[in-house]
Amino acid sequence: MKLSCFLPVAFCALISTALAAPEPPVRLWPDAAPGALGTAEKDIPTLTPYPATGTNISGAAMVILPGGGYAGLADYEGAGYAAWLVTNGIACFVLKYRLGSDGYRHPRMLEDAARAVRLVRSRAAEWKIDPKRVGIIGSSAGGHLASTLVTHFDSGKADASDPIERESSRPDLGILCYAVITMGPNSHYGSKRQLLGDNPSPELVADLSNELQVRKDTPPCFVWHTWEDNVVKVENALQFALALQKAGVPYDLHVYQKGAHGIAVLNPHPWTNDCIYWLRAQKFVK
Repeated sequence: MKLSCFLPVAFCALISTALAAPEPPVRLWPDAAPGALGTAEKDIPTLTPYPATGTNISGAAMVILPGGGYAGLADYEGAGYAAWLVTNGIACFVLKYRLGSDGYRHPRMLEDAARAVRLVRSRAAEWKIDPKRVGIIGSSAGGHLASTLVTHFDSGKADASDPIERESSRPDLGILCYAVITMGPNSHYGSKRQLLGDNPSPELVADLSNELQVRKDTPPCFVWHTWEDNVVKVENALQFALALQKAGVPYDLHVYQKGAHGIAVLNPHPWTNDCIYWLRAQKFVK
């Protein structure tokens, strides 16, 4: 479900003034994506580049995964985040990934996210970004997809005929915004069903419960949630942060009292300032 029609006028103005015109969307695969169910727009994952603006361009890049319960893509968690990040010097790439509501199930969404990171790295010179500073940010179900990639990446296939597939899919950092993390008891049922179907095996549930999949080479993460969130339980963030702690992975964890689910950057909230502070420490922001 597209949510752009519900955006406040002031926020629409922010996007139009803060963003340079995006470049045309880029298909992740020149031909059909793996497991494509057809040739319609919904079957073609794409990446839309938003160049960084201003005098503080850092050379870092961020792949953005909008939320929407694996049933839709929320514009304000896509172009909205780009409007915020490009003014802080980070080039942004908004991913249109395949959805459960269109008949797709895991691993198609993960394939799209991994390919997006590989694609950005493969075109680093063209897009004037540092291939060693490519992060990922996701919200809600998009946060689940981001947490899946930071725990299920690979180093690429050195002998692949496709040069994009030779690139690593490991993000250099992850930002998880009120994210679905687990497929266990604290999961968001709608996201779980769209991703895994009605009767997933226990093994699949465990594999996509990303608090169980953190490893020592998981990249540093900024994890935030709110106590007021009545859609995705805050336990998702707490469990993931604990897993990062046990694995020795650097992270920032912020649990704010105030803020409804889906707040993104629609209203003033301290998370954006806290995140920029953290991104500066990771050398993504000047």
